[in-house]
Amino acid sequence: MEFGTRIFIAFLVCQVVCTGAQEKEEKAECVPGFQEKEFQVEYSGGFLKDVPLLQVVFDDCAGNEGVEFEVSNPNFLIDENLNLVPRKDVIDSGDVMFVHGVNVNVDDMAQVTIMGAPSRSPQTLREMLGLSDLMPYRSKRSLLVPPMFVPENQRAPFPRSIGKVISSDMKEDHIFRLTGRGADQDPKGVFSINRLTGEVAVSRALDREAIAYYHLQVSTTDLSGKLVEGPVDLDVSVIDQNDNRPIFKEPRYSGEVLEGSPTGTTVMTMTAYDADDPNTDNAVLRYIIVRQQPDKPSPNMFYIDPERGDIVTVISPHQLDRETLPTTQYELEIVAKDMAGSEVGLTGTATATITITDRNDHAPEFTHSVFQASVNEGSTGVVVNLTVDDRDDPATGAWRAIYSIINGDPNQNFEIQTNLDNNEGMLSVVKPLDYESAKFHTLLIKVENEDPLVPDVVYGHSSTATVYITVMDVNEGPVFFPDPLGVIRRENIPVGSFVAMLNATDPDYLQSQSIRFAVLSDPADWLIANPFKGNVTTRAILDRESPYVQNNQYTALFIATDNGNPPATGTGTLIITLEDENDNAPYVFPSVARVCEDAKDINVVVIGGQDNDIHPNTDPFKIELGKQPGLEKTWKISRINDTHSQIMLLHSLKKANYNLPLVLTDSGVPPISNNTELKVQVCTCKKNRMDCSRAASVQTNLLLLLGLVLLSMLCL
Repeated sequence: MEFGTRIFIAFLVCQVVCTGAQEKEEKAECVPGFQEKEFQVEYSGGFLKDVPLLQVVFDDCAGNEGVEFEVSNPNFLIDENLNLVPRKDVIDSGDVMFVHGVNVNVDDMAQVTIMGAPSRSPQTLREMLGLSDLMPYRSKRSLLVPPMFVPENQRAPFPRSIGKVISSDMKEDHIFRLTGRGADQDPKGVFSINRLTGEVAVSRALDREAIAYYHLQVSTTDLSGKLVEGPVDLDVSVIDQNDNRPIFKEPRYSGEVLEGSPTGTTVMTMTAYDADDPNTDNAVLRYIIVRQQPDKPSPNMFYIDPERGDIVTVISPHQLDRETLPTTQYELEIVAKDMAGSEVGLTGTATATITITDRNDHAPEFTHSVFQASVNEGSTGVVVNLTVDDRDDPATGAWRAIYSIINGDPNQNFEIQTNLDNNEGMLSVVKPLDYESAKFHTLLIKVENEDPLVPDVVYGHSSTATVYITVMDVNEGPVFFPDPLGVIRRENIPVGSFVAMLNATDPDYLQSQSIRFAVLSDPADWLIANPFKGNVTTRAILDRESPYVQNNQYTALFIATDNGNPPATGTGTLIITLEDENDNAPYVFPSVARVCEDAKDINVVVIGGQDNDIHPNTDPFKIELGKQPGLEKTWKISRINDTHSQIMLLHSLKKANYNLPLVLTDSGVPPISNNTELKVQVCTCKKNRMDCSRAASVQTNLLLLLGLVLLSMLCL
């Protein structure tokens, strides 16, 4: 049963008694109970043991025999002189307590308000009962259950009394019962109640950070276990003690600040937490810097906001120079202290590492104003490495160099790239140099950074350098001109005919050197070159239809060698375009045709002509029957187009193989004819199947056939 409920019951009892007392007052002028219902006491940090706070006046109008007093706060009692006195030194008294007086004649309640004390419970009886809007009072409650408070981390002995529950209707056969979390629910056995007196005790030390609040229920039952009253809520709050140190989220923190940053620049924020009650100073943290390593140029380069944990710069921007500081990393030892930083506060420690980052406040400078290099003419590759100094942080855009050629390279013979490993500029020749054209080259090179410079820094004279390149003469091979050399010749020209004149010059014109020519590659072995004059003649017939000729062109390679020391060579290409001559007879395709012996269709096959020559020495083709007499009686040829004709059979033939003589003529000048034959197989045809097996074994010559035809005609 709740403490407030018990007060409410007592209050109703008081109303009943007081009503009866008013009737007696009219007769005896005596009001039973407390003669003053409300008292006030000033709180001045606590109350000393056995020192009276006040004196109550109680009269039951019958001599006060058997009056018993109970105080809602178990740390106080009413002594024999009716004084309210502490049982012990009390600091946490709460801001209100109630004094219950009862005997057979009266049951009354008085309220004591502690002015200025920390709040523990509602200030008035009606607020405590939560009945400010409920009128009139209709229920009676005899259980008075005050809220209770237990400091965490108490030491033995246990159990320890923490308060008392009061019942105005307690009978001899009634007992108190305590239930809920911490009593009969896990964690079980933390709290217990005296079954007869209602005194509540704690059995062991509590940890507020584990459980800060216990919600229990108190009820009264008879000896058989039957519920008499309740349950009433009993709230037990665990009072925090400063038993947890501040803990940083990370043991080490890292931050960066740009060199030259203004004073007051925020670098990073340190954050710690404290598991104690956040509503008390036990969890109020303050931050300080206890050590800076190294401590140069000042031991106080940084400041931490004691409440927020923000680390800011204190050093001036001029001193915050990465290139002049003894190190680029500073290590700070940060301490967080609870109790708002008081001397008794607990502490936690973490380390903050601050890196001074670079900005591009130093321009790169060449280590020399002049660089020299030499290179062989005709070669490519790196000729010189240009070195620079840059005081900014390596491997950053403020340090990495970008080189450019700003003068002396009109033909783009040179290129410069950055070596990513050492930041050097690698100057290379990408187009071969010619000693005879220019013996020396002078280049002007500029170096810059990837990142732009800060506004107050510019690139100076040291950011440019001059490079002198000396070209070394080497014996260069002869050069053919033109290359390739193209000529047009007819095929089949006589052996020994002139084909071309090779022309090669020596680039080393300052030297007097002779040149010799030779054939390097001649796939068809058709050519020969004069070693001194370079004229090329035929040593075999040129054939356009040769497999070595592609697209009417024949390719040969020649080599020219000078007499330098050592000799140098050059190669040239000769491409001969061959004109066609009508030197190939046409031929017919297909060469075999098949027909059924009882064929109703007189069309035997469509044949075409082909020629290895090219136009105009090919089609249109003329396809005719051979000159043998009588062929026209059995066969007929009809022209379809310039390349194809239709072979027709004028009457059926016996199953056999026949060789039809044909004459095929191209359109060349002069034309070429080819006497050829078309093999015609006359086969047996049944159900769309053609059987030519027996026909293949019968070889009947068309001449014999023609003779038989003529003999039959004479007989007629």
